[in-house]
Amino acid sequence: MTYCPFKRDNFHVIDETAGLYYVYSPGSITIERFENMANNIKRPNGTEDVLPKDVHKWYTIEKIARETAESYGFSEIRIPTFESTDLYMRSVGETTDVVQKEMYTVMAKETKFTLRPEGTAGTIRAMLQNGLLNEAMPQRVFYILSCFRHERPQAGRLREFHQFGIEMAGSSSPCADAEVISLAKTILEHLGIRNIELYINSIGCPDCRAKYHEALREFFGARRDELCETCRTRLEKNPMRILDCKSPVCSEIGKNAPIILDYLCDDCREHFEKLQSYLKTLGIEFRINPKIVRGLDYYTKTVFEFVTTEIGAQGTVCGGGRYDGLIEELGGQKTPALGFAMGIERLLLVMDKQGCDYLTPKKCDIYFAAMGDAALEKAMMLCKELREFGYRAEYDVVGRGLKAQMKYANKIGAEFTMVIGDNELNDGAAKLKEMESGKETLIRLDDKFSNNFDAIFIDKMLDSLDEAEAVKVFETAAQEYVHEHGHDCNCGCKEDGCNG
Repeated sequence: MTYCPFKRDNFHVIDETAGLYYVYSPGSITIERFENMANNIKRPNGTEDVLPKDVHKWYTIEKIARETAESYGFSEIRIPTFESTDLYMRSVGETTDVVQKEMYTVMAKETKFTLRPEGTAGTIRAMLQNGLLNEAMPQRVFYILSCFRHERPQAGRLREFHQFGIEMAGSSSPCADAEVISLAKTILEHLGIRNIELYINSIGCPDCRAKYHEALREFFGARRDELCETCRTRLEKNPMRILDCKSPVCSEIGKNAPIILDYLCDDCREHFEKLQSYLKTLGIEFRINPKIVRGLDYYTKTVFEFVTTEIGAQGTVCGGGRYDGLIEELGGQKTPALGFAMGIERLLLVMDKQGCDYLTPKKCDIYFAAMGDAALEKAMMLCKELREFGYRAEYDVVGRGLKAQMKYANKIGAEFTMVIGDNELNDGAAKLKEMESGKETLIRLDDKFSNNFDAIFIDKMLDSLDEAEAVKVFETAAQEYVHEHGHDCNCGCKEDGCNG
């Protein structure tokens, strides 16, 4: 008899076929089929599952990033998960690690497409194709999406990862650079992240980079035989990519390479100096790092990174810059543009390490324990009404007994519970129990139930706050109401400044 991984009392193996075990229980005609655990399908290497207990962390980042971007005038855009491979070849660059080593490319019949390795190229393609660049400039968009790169998985570096990113098209002014950097910094501040440093650099325009490339070819050419095979190819096509190589040998050689700042043309130098001036005006601290080149070929002039030392080697939590030639490269009119992307997984690593606050996970507001069919139908109707009020309400859908239902309510952290049976239906009222304190309140099961529950719930919430917190809650609620419904005061003036 073959070993069965499913050890259960009174169960015996009676057959094994293709890794599947068939077992029976004495006294039962039921035959159950179990899969061999060794053959279970698992998630692909380099990916992560986001479980319900952690979703509130993601929602915190997405909500803060989205609302902050909107306050800067950005609107959300959504793009396909895959694009024509040629899009990334033309934009990201044939000599980059992303294109040479990391893209997931698929041939489906006669169509070749690639899962997006980053968000900028697809977003610019969408803006071009849908005529956004013919509208008022600058165009400002943001996105939250997943990206795919075939890299060696490690902390902060996954094969499927998620980004929040923004793109601004239509301004060549360095004040736009400062605006974008300010947005990134504000998001990080609103997330409560500390000890983040901003590094900036300018990698010039095609004109001044041509001279810089000559200097790099001369420098690396003297040590050509020591470079990795990939970088020997890059030496002729795009020597700046050697500075971004992950090989320890190439990185060590590159430490003494010429720096781009010594080769900037007058226009690029003036742009970089004005950016520094604007950042100082905004009170944004920065350090110049001439080694920043970013990993994608479309960047020009300004590049920047927000870096932390608290999550190991993968410390860049936000990176971006200007790409004035990308839109023209993809078939549009010459249009300056810039943007950035933040890695959500890396932000989570930093926030967890620093003990940053997340939005409170949503729990069950009220659980109805029903005894009997009539009580169950009543619980269903009350849940329906409360959900329309915005409450998270549940009732038993499994057929548990009362004790098991209350145990379940406790496990899911229900704020309130209510037991409904024949007596409660006959009386037209039931006791609402506050689980934390054990306090019970008799409440009518009539058409005013939801209003009465609403009042009790709000009283409980306010009792848990001090006066300042309570005032803040009311102010926030008032702002949200005005945002949704417009100003509507008692005096009827409909002016935002009115205190009526």
